[in-house]
Amino acid sequence: MSQHSGSEVAEKTGPKTERGRRTLRKLLDAAGEEFGARGYHETAISSITQRAGVGLGTFYVYFKSKEEVFRALVADMGARTRHALSESVKDAPNRLEAERLGIRAYLEFVRTHKSLYRVVMEAQFVAPESYAEYYRVFAEAYRQGLAQAAKRGEISEGNDDVRVWALMGASTFLGLRYGVWDDDADVGAVSQAASDLMINGLAPRPKKNGDASS
Repeated sequence: MSQHSGSEVAEKTGPKTERGRRTLRKLLDAAGEEFGARGYHETAISSITQRAGVGLGTFYVYFKSKEEVFRALVADMGARTRHALSESVKDAPNRLEAERLGIRAYLEFVRTHKSLYRVVMEAQFVAPESYAEYYRVFAEAYRQGLAQAAKRGEISEGNDDVRVWALMGASTFLGLRYGVWDDDADVGAVSQAASDLMINGLAPRPKKNGDASS
């Protein structure tokens, strides 16, 4: 897990000491497991503190309510996911390869954080503002990346806003299908097929020599 993201949340919601950040991380992790397993409405603050191994009073040092910890968890999920993806593509030679690496990293991240993925999906009903912000932050960073790649000549120019939301939509459902529902699929093959679609589209292509279908 990323301590980087825990620090980001700590700056806003709790003490800046290392001990405080560790406690906050325990609470967020416990909240993720509880919300992921039980859903928002069936989760009690006491179950979060019990899982975290802290007293009930400690919870209120960091959060005022169950809704506040839920919102913080959505923001934390976004920060951790963005950090994981940025790390996975930082050495990519170009934007097209970064897309493939990013899809693969996202699927791997979802598989190891299934409960948090479900929390984000539930946020559209429990905390719609947090849900929208989760994707808006992603979209802005993604849009900047595409714009810079277009300037370098690595991708074509186009409506970056539309392209970003289309690509994020694809990744979201790829994560649901191959990260949550089916975690036995070959992530390499899935990311290759998805990136091929994103890079080359659906238009027919000339058949290669020796193609069995030719």
